[in-house]
Amino acid sequence: MKSHERTHETGTDKVVSDLKRVVHDSQDLLHSSAEVAGDRMRLMRERLADALESAKETGRKLEEKAAAGAKATDKLIRENPYQSIGIAFGLGLLIGVLATRNR
Repeated sequence: MKSHERTHETGTDKVVSDLKRVVHDSQDLLHSSAEVAGDRMRLMRERLADALESAKETGRKLEEKAAAGAKATDKLIRENPYQSIGIAFGLGLLIGVLATRNR
């Protein structure tokens, strides 16, 4: 169960990291294009700035949800340690039986 949780955390961390990288790169692009004139470029910069704010907010919400999920999982396992061990044992046994059966 813990490896699934780590996989989820790793996936979430990767998404957040990728989102932060996109935001950083977009901010660099926004700052480097500040000198370029024209209505079309101004409109593009405004749209990019709006998209950046939206991406930042999405990243914050994703981090909050991931942290809340990890805390809830930790709390559940700590409140029910024997049931958690039993479930992990049962899943391991099932996977073992299925893995040896297919050979």
